[in-house]
Amino acid sequence: MTSKSSSGKGHARSAVTGRYVKHTTAARNPRTTVVEKPTKRSGK
Repeated sequence: MTSKSSSGKGHARSAVTGRYVKHTTAARNPRTTVVEKPTKRSGK
């Protein structure tokens, strides 16, 4: 299955400003962006 959606990959954040950015922006600027890995949430 090919999907352009970035769900499941975590959030991309700028290392300079700290603001969240799109995954396309993170791909263009790999040195200045950090992709935060999603955490596993356990059910009660």
